[in-house]
Amino acid sequence: MSQELPTTSFALLGLLTFGDELTGYELKQRADNTLRFYWVAPAMSQIYSELARLTGHGLVEPTTSTGEGRRTTTYRITEAGRTALRAWIAEAPVGFPVLKHTVLLRLLIGHATEPERITAMLEEYDVELTAALDDLRAVRSSLHGADEPGQAFHYPSVVADWGLDYFAAEKRHTRTALDRLSVISEDA
Repeated sequence: MSQELPTTSFALLGLLTFGDELTGYELKQRADNTLRFYWVAPAMSQIYSELARLTGHGLVEPTTSTGEGRRTTTYRITEAGRTALRAWIAEAPVGFPVLKHTVLLRLLIGHATEPERITAMLEEYDVELTAALDDLRAVRSSLHGADEPGQAFHYPSVVADWGLDYFAAEKRHTRTALDRLSVISEDA
């Protein structure tokens, strides 16, 4: 089964394991609030196409309700979905993350533009990293109280701490690169 489904399917199954039923929109919000720090948060259209695929495989179960003149469909993970998710975690190759780092790509070919543009890009990135760290600190703070071993948010808190370390390291690397580039600017 795990070869038939993309990783995004398993990411969405995982987001449905916290005991609640979610609409596609709510699943998108959860993805945006969590996955965006370390994985691509899928587009709304992809959420619905993956939910249809997962429903077709019997891995999620939709429930439709009507009220106040509108129809709402929520999804919950099935036991087959939990089994497939456990199998994917246990059997899929760990793999190495693919880093698509547009800042590093531009820095690699920085000689093709003015040094000031590369410096400005790195300074912009530093500001974005600060915002990402602030956002992730808020997420991490929201997990406190349910993040001890055996509690619902223990694993997500480990991921949040990893992300905080990662973004802090990115800030250090960015500042180091800016320092190194300032030497080039002074020599020019």
